[in-house]
Amino acid sequence: MPQPNSAALDFLLTRRSRPARTLSTPVPDRDALRVILTAAARTPDHGKLEPWRFIVLEKAALGRLAGLVAERGVALSLDPEKVAKSVSQFADADLAVAVVQVPRPTEKIPMIEQTYSAGAVCLSLLNAALAAGWGANWLSGWPVYDPEFRAGGLGLAEGETIAGLIHVGTETSAPPDRPRPDLDAITAWVTD
Repeated sequence: MPQPNSAALDFLLTRRSRPARTLSTPVPDRDALRVILTAAARTPDHGKLEPWRFIVLEKAALGRLAGLVAERGVALSLDPEKVAKSVSQFADADLAVAVVQVPRPTEKIPMIEQTYSAGAVCLSLLNAALAAGWGANWLSGWPVYDPEFRAGGLGLAEGETIAGLIHVGTETSAPPDRPRPDLDAITAWVTD
């Protein structure tokens, strides 16, 4: 029989993201964040391509990006309420990590597997932050799909995309648990 890591399993069975709007200061310092990023980088990565990288966004950078979100929202003629919600995602944050998917051209590893790896990094980063005692949330939103926002705001190269923005900070209120999937409804057991 394998020896279970009961603490890790209990964490995974009870983990809960914290809404970004409930996160505040203090945020992890660089040393604490390096541990979280190190854990996130230990993710499944077929071919050892590292098809992702991190951009740590501190308060001043988030404020600058909030201004760019407002500009892009007007330029794209988006609904002002939708724009305001996205502006606040950046303006009200104290720390976020952009997980950038970096495509690595190769015949051996399909691009979809590189995308899965970038998504796995997002979840690993989220879980590492939660395991370290911080509140964390994985967000996206229309700005991360806007090529001009990605290039002008974050300096992404052609073909790079944002897999997720992981907000990290101090939890100010614990959210109630939410309904979870009915395991029997989503599981098929194949025996022959």
